[in-house]
Amino acid sequence: MTGGGADPDEFYEAAAGIVENFTALWREKEARLSRGEEMGFDAISLMLQNEGTKHLVKTPMQFLGDLALLIVGGNDTTRNSMTGGVLALNQFPNEMAKLRANPDLIPQMVSEIIRWQTPLAYMRRVAKEDVELGGKVIRKGDKVLMWYVSANRDERMFEDPDSLRIDRANARNHLSFGTGVHRCMGNRLAEMQLRILWEELLTRFETIEVVSPPEGVQSNFVKGYERLMVQVSPAT
Repeated sequence: MTGGGADPDEFYEAAAGIVENFTALWREKEARLSRGEEMGFDAISLMLQNEGTKHLVKTPMQFLGDLALLIVGGNDTTRNSMTGGVLALNQFPNEMAKLRANPDLIPQMVSEIIRWQTPLAYMRRVAKEDVELGGKVIRKGDKVLMWYVSANRDERMFEDPDSLRIDRANARNHLSFGTGVHRCMGNRLAEMQLRILWEELLTRFETIEVVSPPEGVQSNFVKGYERLMVQVSPAT
């Protein structure tokens, strides 16, 4: 996802390891279900109890694809929004002061961070029929890119879109999670992770200062970071 060189053998070995480990977890929970034991509220347990996914383990490639979506959705994109939030609040110190004065703004700020960062820049789709959009004709079968990062900085929707405003009234109108039937299933998880992160950061640290420019990942898809060095001082 982030470009650069890759060893195909290393990739396939890692993919096989994911399938092997999650298949073992699936079989373990499947046995619990067959014994009538109470199931947990986790993704594997829920999929086992759903008519549409209870046989997913029998199709390894689809199983791997779904696992990859869950792993990336709960990790990669959220991690880059965490880093992006730290960077944004350093670039807009008045917003950090506003946050410290009113921590109740955290849930609203989370949406604004996700809008400002947009951890995935775009998504590709294939047109199912001919359509005219914005004066351009898209033919059936054409591959099209939906640029989330452009939509989230659209001045027709967001006033001063390049700035972080943690109390922005319409921040939740961002498209970082997509929309419609393709809306990201991890959106609530991401929001919860970011909310808890900032609740903890505010109580633990007096300052969080970026001390060097961020290093971005090599990708035109993932809008994220390899490294962001910070210096923190504990709360007194």
